Amino acid sequence: MPEGDTIHYHTNRIRPVLEGRVPDELETPHPRFGRDRWPERLAGREVRSVDAYGKHLFLRFDGGLTIHSHLRMSGSWRVLTRGAAWPRAPRSAWLRIRRGDREVLQFNGPVLELMTDSRARLDRRIAELGPDILAPELDEARFLRRLREDDPTRPIGDALLDQRTIAGIGNLWKVEGCFAARIDPWRRTGDVTDEEALAIVHETRPRMRISATDGVQDRWRTIYGRPCPRCGPPAMIASRGQGDGNSITYWCPRCQS
Repeated sequence: MPEGDTIHYHTNRIRPVLEGRVPDELETPHPRFGRDRWPERLAGREVRSVDAYGKHLFLRFDGGLTIHSHLRMSGSWRVLTRGAAWPRAPRSAWLRIRRGDREVLQFNGPVLELMTDSRARLDRRIAELGPDILAPELDEARFLRRLREDDPTRPIGDALLDQRTIAGIGNLWKVEGCFAARIDPWRRTGDVTDEEALAIVHETRPRMRISATDGVQDRWRTIYGRPCPRCGPPAMIASRGQGDGNSITYWCPRCQS
């Protein structure tokens, strides 16, 4: 699943194309939108803002309408020059917005919806999110409060994936953040101090901010199926599924114990 830095990266690419402008064309090619009349409802409306929160992306139009997107496992955004080859089959396009010679494309949903601004504010999937790890100023007190409201027996790695605690962290950043802070992702949240929890976030946030700028996330992969870069061979990284999603978690049993 694309993590918060990837969504912010897409947002940063879409914003200069659409924000403050009226699209020249807007299409919803997928059959599921046949009766929704998005082109008619959004015709002539300026895009007020393009922004992200955690793993959610919002295109906000004049008149109190917002396109909300969450890519889950299958979706993607692209910004292309008009006429350039699409990276996916045309039948997989759910949204196409053109302004000048640039096209903004969303492929394969799976969450793409047009809602009113008031509904966007009240929607529980959005309203209950924790602080965005990539916000200009991270609300650390709110993060800690949400963390302490959670089950203290829950492993800290699993707790970090809960978007109600902190929005934007996915499995990659959970793994790398815990490793960088030398915290065992299997340690019970109740046994992790506030300072240790913040250390994970402080290690993760600057890396994510760089990735959100240039889209190069793989540079931060250090421990996936490799010897521990701190302990070296023969100390190997361990792995097993964690949480309800059974996300594969990697850690070093030696230096993260």
